[in-house]
Amino acid sequence: MDVTHKHAIEAYVDAHREEMLALWREIVDLEGRSEELDALRLVAERLRSAFEAAGVDCRLLPMGDGAQDYLTGIWGADLPGKPVLFCGHYDTILPSGKYGPAPFRIEEGRARGPGVLDMKGGIVIALYVIKALSSIGFQERPIKICFVSDEESCHAHNDRAGEVIMSEASGCLCAFNMETGRINNDLCVGRSARVSFHVSVTGVAAHAGNDFAAGRNAIAEMCHKVLELEALTDLERGSTVNCGVIQGGTVANAVPGRCDLHVDMRFLRQAELEKTVAAAQAICAKTYIDGTSTQCSYRVAMPAFETIPGVMELYELAKEVSEAYGYGSPGKIVLGGVSDASYLTMAGVPTLCSFGVRGEHNHTDEEYAVVESLYERTKWLSALFLHLSDLQS
Repeated sequence: MDVTHKHAIEAYVDAHREEMLALWREIVDLEGRSEELDALRLVAERLRSAFEAAGVDCRLLPMGDGAQDYLTGIWGADLPGKPVLFCGHYDTILPSGKYGPAPFRIEEGRARGPGVLDMKGGIVIALYVIKALSSIGFQERPIKICFVSDEESCHAHNDRAGEVIMSEASGCLCAFNMETGRINNDLCVGRSARVSFHVSVTGVAAHAGNDFAAGRNAIAEMCHKVLELEALTDLERGSTVNCGVIQGGTVANAVPGRCDLHVDMRFLRQAELEKTVAAAQAICAKTYIDGTSTQCSYRVAMPAFETIPGVMELYELAKEVSEAYGYGSPGKIVLGGVSDASYLTMAGVPTLCSFGVRGEHNHTDEEYAVVESLYERTKWLSALFLHLSDLQS
């Protein structure tokens, strides 16, 4: 255990608590959903200014009309070791202005406001890890950043997101996705993929009394498909198929000529995703009621964050450092919610997710983050950097 550097890092963080809190407040108050490009531009420029002041060589990478620029950068580009990447997003889920012009507030040790947990706090941690390490003369390896502007929309209007994130991660020793920290201090070592699947059945509309036999019931056809689609769920393999929204028909005394179904699919493995989507397409190709026709389409909203070789080694090292330095004993978890950690492991880079501030209820009005975790996790993650060379042994 590097006691001298531990004390120096802790002293640096403690001396900059108010500064860290002020930046957290400022970027939460700026807000910005994925679609609010003008608002996000202000967030991106403020973050760029903060990281450049810390010695990070930054650039705002244009993403076209569908998304605001991505903030990328590198600190210590000439240092000898493999770089480490901080990843995350600076967009939020709730519309700007919902809580007034200055939504950040602290109540009984809990910070509240849109994106305070998901994931503005994690970005502040990444910045101050760089600053704390710089303050002790850290020279082992470069540190990279990649903060995107449209993660909350699953990059719905941006075809380049995965390509950019994977490119930034390429060649890195490891990566930390600074997403929502778990309230119990767990670290995320895997996440499901998410697929949005849409099914549309066209039947023949007819009067239910005068012309029933001429009708072809689109809802009835869809019901056959719903049962088969739901049966594709395999909990042992971590694959779920949820038929979540169904819409069809007009009035009860008419045979429905149209029915639409929206399905949410989750997978822990990319191979399961491909297999299940193929099975779902085969179900849609079947016809149970003559005279009906079916069309289906799908979008991989986010691929799986798989627990590739190296992830558990990184977790064990993070746990060992945390315990040795007195920061607690973090558990590990595989989550059903998606994140850009998926692209990091697709690039072959061992990754830990949910290293941001700890809290609960993200994506809701009750979102909060534990203020003290801003400082605790900055200290822990800074200390972990001092031991990353152990991964290469």
